Parts: sequence; C-alpha cells; structure tokens
Amino acid sequence: MPIKHPNLQLTRLTDAVPTWAGEIGAEYLPDVCRQVRDGGGRLVALWGSDARKLRGGFMLHVALINESGLVCLHVPLPETHPHYPDIARIFPAADRMQRATCDLLGLHPLEASDHRKWLCHGAWHGGSFPLRKDFDAAASRIDAADDYPFVHVAGQGVHEIAVGPVHAGIIEPGHFRFSVIGERVLRLEERLGYVHKGIEKRFESMSLLQGAKLAGRVSGDSTVAYAWAYAMAAESIAGITPPDRALWLRALLLERERIANHLGDLGYLGNDVALSFGFAQFWILKEQVLRTNAALFGHRYLMDCIVPGGVAVQLDAAGKHLIEQECLLLQREVAVLRGIYEEHAGVQDRFIGAGRVEPKLAAQLGLCGLAGRASAQAWDARVQFACAPYDKLDVRMATYRNGDVAARVIVRFDELFESLRLIGQILVNFIHEEDATQALEKLPANGFGIGMVEGWRGEVMVAIHSDAQGNLARIHPHDPSWQNWPVLEHAIIDNIVPDFPLINKSFNLSYSGQDL
Repeated sequence: MPIKHPNLQLTRLTDAVPTWAGEIGAEYLPDVCRQVRDGGGRLVALWGSDARKLRGGFMLHVALINESGLVCLHVPLPETHPHYPDIARIFPAADRMQRATCDLLGLHPLEASDHRKWLCHGAWHGGSFPLRKDFDAAASRIDAADDYPFVHVAGQGVHEIAVGPVHAGIIEPGHFRFSVIGERVLRLEERLGYVHKGIEKRFESMSLLQGAKLAGRVSGDSTVAYAWAYAMAAESIAGITPPDRALWLRALLLERERIANHLGDLGYLGNDVALSFGFAQFWILKEQVLRTNAALFGHRYLMDCIVPGGVAVQLDAAGKHLIEQECLLLQREVAVLRGIYEEHAGVQDRFIGAGRVEPKLAAQLGLCGLAGRASAQAWDARVQFACAPYDKLDVRMATYRNGDVAARVIVRFDELFESLRLIGQILVNFIHEEDATQALEKLPANGFGIGMVEGWRGEVMVAIHSDAQGNLARIHPHDPSWQNWPVLEHAIIDNIVPDFPLINKSFNLSYSGQDL
C-alpha cells in the first residue's frame, strides 16, 4: 500500500496510473498528509462534493502522490457546518484550493490562516454555494461591490503598482498587486478567478460524451491532456482499456501538443528580452505544427480528438510520413535557434538569475511540472507512472537545478527534443490496424475514477463521480497551475518590475485552468 494508517483502508482503482482510494475521518487527515509529505510526496488536488442524497452529508476529496502512485482520500463531512482540519500548513498549495472549495460548496477548513474568498467575485450570495445540488442560480445571483482585502506592505519608500485584471493583447484576466521600492519587488500578491465560468457545474447536466468535449476546453492549450485524463477516469470506472492503436494515437497527440506550446513559449521568451527574431522564427515553426494538426486531425489545437474509449481521429501512411518529415525539420531548425539563444549575450543576461526558485523552496511549495523540473523536482508522470503506451517508451526526464528563467528555457528545449524523439518511436510502433475506439457512452452507477496525464505544463488530473443512474454527478478537472501560481509570487521577489513579464512567461500558467 502507498500509505499506511490504522484508520485508512485503500482500494485499487486502476493500473493506468497506479491509483488507490479510501475513506478516512476528518480528524486523521492531517496525519496522513504529513506522512505523505515527510516521505517526499505532494498534494495534487483538493475538491469537494455534495453527497447529501447519498450519505446525508458532504465529502472532501484530497488527491496525494508519492513514489507508489496516486491516492485519493474521501473525507465525510456533516451536512450542518461541514468542516475539516486545515492542511495548508502541511501543503501550502492547498490554501487556494480550500478557499475555492469553501466558495463553491461551503466546506470550511478549521484554523486556516486565510479565509478570503477566491472564486466568488461578488457574483452570488455569501450563503449560497454553486456546487450544492439545491443551488438556485436565479435566486442567488447578485451584483455587489467586491472589496478584496489585499495585503498591504508599509514602510518608507514603499509603493504599490496594480496591474490588471485587464491586460493588453489576448492574455486572460488576472490581477497582480506589486509592492515595490524603486523597481525592486518586495512582494507580489495575485488575485485570479476572473474567468470563473461555472465549468464544474456545467458538467452536471451533460452526458459522458458531452463532458468529453467540455473537458477538452477547460484550458485550450492543454486540450489533449484534459481530454485524455477525462477519458482515463471514465475508462477506469467502466473497467475498459482502449485499443492499442488509440493509445498510440493519444501519445502522439499529447507530444504534438507539448511541442506546439514549447515552440510558442520559446518565441515569447525571446520577444520579452527584445529578440524579435527569436519570436518570429519560433512562431513560424509553431504555425507549421498547427497547420499540420488541422490537416491531419481536423483541428489546429487537437480538440475533440480523444473520446472515452478511444479516439475520434485516424492516421494513415501519408500522415505518418508528413509528421516524420516535419519532425526532421523541427529538429534541424530548433537546434539552430537554441544555439542562437545560448550564445546571445543580451538574452542570457536577462535569463540567468531572473525569477529563481531554489529547489528547497520548490519542494516546500509543491512546484510541479516543467517549472518544478527546472528547480530539481524530478516528477514526470510519463516516467514514474507510465501509462500505456509510455510504459513501452523510455522517456528521458529533463531536469535542472538553477530554477531561474534560464533553467526553465533549458528544460523547454530538452523536452521539445525529447518529444520529437518520442514521436519517432510512436510512429514506428503505430502499425496496428484494428478499430481505434471501444465505444463508451454510459458509466456504471455510483462510480469514481481518476485520470492523470503529464501535460506540457505539468500533471493534469480529472476526477469523475457518477450517480445512481450512471450520469455525471461531479467532475473535478485540476490544472498544475493551482500549485504553481503561488510560487510565482516568490519567484519575483527581489527582481525588478520590468522582469515580471519575462518571469511570468517562463512559467506560463493557465488562468482558465484554475478558475473553472
């Protein structure tokens, strides 16, 4: 068993990513969390559900990960005054997850240090909770002033700079409150939630296949990762395994999504240090990848290609050849561009040392994914918990120790080249001719499943709860940005204000993915 506790009995859910689940009393939750933390594990997600019809109360769900796999703890809470022990002291990343769960379901963390609202921007009454089954949207809606109590930094020469929530260009809304002396940043406080769209509530009225479409739109730059995680969760409940051909296609799509995002970010990072040449060249390559996606799979960003039970697209011999030729082109062009970035004194002067997150701090705060690997956090689900077909591929994890912008750029380059190598292996193995989909349109009753996929930004997790009729009762999609947004507040300290766009882009976190 991945966790041992006298009051916890775990049941194996799936082997795709080794996953267990078990019920535990709220009073024992901190003990289990400390055990996972002290063993080098991390918090993956925290969410709640309304189980009053089924059990007469609410349920808190906490997903943890250690070297054995993923463990989901189900914590029963009473209907009246549902509360549980604060775990943000153990896992700091839990703070905003707890605040969001309080906004949406009214589940209160006892003795938490921060009780400010997170997702509720004065859009519904304080005593109403959108994810409760008896929520009345019309009766709960308000249009009230929203006076958010930002932390005030006082002292001689300290000034505040408010940035956002509306930004130039197409960036999504988020507010950044800088406390500075001159140009040096003393503190950054973020406020997000401006693109809260009611995604989790919307899932409740959808069929399984409709939910698959919505899952792929939680965060548009990670549509493959979300769609696969959703499908994996559904397949674990139904107890089915997609055909090999579908799994190889999923891996191909996921690596193409990783390549496209790394190309775009490397271009933007060049742009943020005034190397417009780098921006233009990387975006020419990204556009090439997106056009190939559209030509072969019907969508530039690969939406609706993955469905529960398999895939909705095919790849013929001509398509395989086109991808092989494109990979050779990218290998050659990106190698040249990497040399330019690494030899450009102005670029390196801006990259090196900017936005550094020491490995110790990264571990303490739960930094994950690409940004975590740049700060020596060696977690990659494709390596430690390789689901098919990654169990047949030898994924080489890209890690670095410096934790600055330069390190995050290096990891991006390394991962891009690794994805190109993996695609070559995938295409060699992609020779099966059987049907690529095992139809799955309905779930078993009262099921629970989790899917986790290593997206380009980090691990994407989707949890599915089905009701007594096998319908979607509760869906929780979780983006790695939940863990990483708070770390950005630390990364900017003692840097100068003009470096914030560069540092922010080196993380490139999702607003939509955590606002839900």
